[in-house]
Amino acid sequence: IRPELAKAVRPDCIIATGRSDYPNQVNNVLCFPYIFRGALDCGATKITEAMKLACVRQIADLAKADISEEVASAYAGKELTFGPDYLIPTPFDSRLILKIAPAVAKAAAESGVATRPIADMEAYKETLSRFVYQTGMLMRPVINAAKALPDAQKRVAYADGEDERALRAAQMAIDDKIAQPILIGRPAVIAARIAKAGLRMQLGKDVEVCNPEDDPRFRQYWERYHQLMKRDGATPEVAKAAVRRSNT
Repeated sequence: IRPELAKAVRPDCIIATGRSDYPNQVNNVLCFPYIFRGALDCGATKITEAMKLACVRQIADLAKADISEEVASAYAGKELTFGPDYLIPTPFDSRLILKIAPAVAKAAAESGVATRPIADMEAYKETLSRFVYQTGMLMRPVINAAKALPDAQKRVAYADGEDERALRAAQMAIDDKIAQPILIGRPAVIAARIAKAGLRMQLGKDVEVCNPEDDPRFRQYWERYHQLMKRDGATPEVAKAAVRRSNT
């Protein structure tokens, strides 16, 4: 039955197919490579039901998680938020290996089939991340240093706070406890785009918002800009417009 025909009869039906041109593609690439990765790394003698269930649970959790910037870019224009048309993650989500392989290895150890149980799971996850993210080796020390700082010192300002890419980066910073984001932009616009992207951050709680159109520092900034640029023809009005337009 073609999905559109099923939807015509039951608009509320939930459909999964093996085709990439319809939502909820059922694809072996979602699980097989990562089950094998986890099984091989712990020396599992066989694939148990517990290992399969661990894989399924991670796939289900990932479907409910915020999509990564990588996936958002690859599927631009598509609404990828958990619901009837997004119950299964996309096959090319690089987080699959980071979620499934460790869970499978852990389940293998608990099932008694791992000949080389992985003692340090965090170190194992970090090793896997180096296969996925080429910048991992460079950024890992920076991220670890950021996590070690007191919360009051972990603040990062996102100049393009209304941009979806910046919002996704801010959500990741919150989830990984890397930093307390400061979003520069209009609160109403930011709130609307957070909702549209299906993100979980709450303004005023998880993130601080700096509205350049209503900020007590605005006068200080445009006066300083005017002082620096007036010899190049920048009038006070030009200075105000420049500071209002460019958040950086």
